Amino acid sequence: MTIDKESLKPLRTIGGKKTVILGMGNILKGDDCVGPFICDELSKKALTADIINTGTVPENYIQRIIKKEPDALIVIDAIEFDGEAGEIRLLRPEQLNKNAFSTHTLSPHLFIEMVQQSKKVDVYVIGIQPKQIKLGEGITKEVRQSAEEVVSELTEIFTIETKSQADES
Repeated sequence: MTIDKESLKPLRTIGGKKTVILGMGNILKGDDCVGPFICDELSKKALTADIINTGTVPENYIQRIIKKEPDALIVIDAIEFDGEAGEIRLLRPEQLNKNAFSTHTLSPHLFIEMVQQSKKVDVYVIGIQPKQIKLGEGITKEVRQSAEEVVSELTEIFTIETKSQADES
């Protein structure tokens, strides 16, 4: 699968905003681990965004997100939208009811609604089409490649500029 780097380009507009990046998913169910996988990779980097791996219980993190008072929220999840395995789509919350559903019980749309009831926040959803979500299976090659592309793009957008980097500019 060819990865369309342009699909994440709209996220560049929130690079300077206070942002929370949140990964949802079940690490035991194949490609459903993509949200936590991406968050784990991002956590190893010096970023301006806060990273939260919610696993399968994003509702348990609503207060934590609200307390951070973000201007933007990026939700990363394996979402079934009948695309090619590993396909990345950048969605807005209003698109979730119509075009996609999550691979776990609490939908990203309901979670986002709950957050937005308490805090006005600009929300983006990075949906990655899973190839398989079988219990006990690992992440597939196609989804891993897409996850690495998302990590690369988000790292570029949210990297903390060090003094030496600023001097080079």
